[in-house]
Amino acid sequence: MTQAARFRELLRRDGMVVAPGAYDCITARLIERAGFDAVYMTGAGTAARFGYPDFGLITMTEMVMNAGQITAAVGLPVIADADTGYGNELNVVRTVREYEKAGVAGIHIEDQGFPKKCGHLDDKEIVAREDWLAKIRAAAAARRDPDFTIIARTDARAVAGFEEAVARGNDALAAGADMVFLEAPQTLEEVAAVPRLVKGPCLLNVVRGGKTPEVEFGEAERMGYKLAIVPGLLIKSVVGICEQMLAELKAARQHPLPVKEITVQQTFQIFGADEWDELRHRFRDAPPKRQAAK
Repeated sequence: MTQAARFRELLRRDGMVVAPGAYDCITARLIERAGFDAVYMTGAGTAARFGYPDFGLITMTEMVMNAGQITAAVGLPVIADADTGYGNELNVVRTVREYEKAGVAGIHIEDQGFPKKCGHLDDKEIVAREDWLAKIRAAAAARRDPDFTIIARTDARAVAGFEEAVARGNDALAAGADMVFLEAPQTLEEVAAVPRLVKGPCLLNVVRGGKTPEVEFGEAERMGYKLAIVPGLLIKSVVGICEQMLAELKAARQHPLPVKEITVQQTFQIFGADEWDELRHRFRDAPPKRQAAK
């Protein structure tokens, strides 16, 4: 079974899938180790990995490279940010095929103008509805694996209002999308209304300190959401811990106490040391030679 098929199976189950955001193989491994069912490759985190803000500065090939590294590091379905599809519908065709080759289970494509920016920042721009729908049609047609999930993300709420965002989501489903990601509803009433008004599965983007009020996962599930992504949890936590540790190192001029004590061996075990050690010994003892038939 492909990871795309595994993700489809997860969505068919009762309840809501929660996919924390990974920006590299370390965070993806930790998500898997924590027992989650899927990984979300955050575009903002990927941009940060390259040292940039989430302003549309990362190319499709850089995003796919990161996605491919993450899918190779874990055994979970990976859902990835694909920004605007990196051009028009022709570019979207290539984008879908490249993400598929990287082993990704699905992507979301948004209706922002290019270059885009984080969905929880101000002054976003969106393209004409038909231009975006052409991309969604192209994405649905381009996939070679029918289980590959196309998620239609609309940022129209901030620009053209909630009703327009809902209308775009429903049009995207009619154009071949499998799920709708209505970015940044601004009240709890809007959050609850999305799964009622959108005629298909919905994604909730959980961004602490963003435009959307915080919703407990059980409540989001009761509202009808099928997927919740938590893109910023790990990268924000890592930045905070690193700044704290570096400040302590500079002030104390000695190794500070880590937030969690972990040995060198335990660190490597998180990243598969036991499996690699087994390989180290497997090929040392040659199997007995077969006797030639007489």
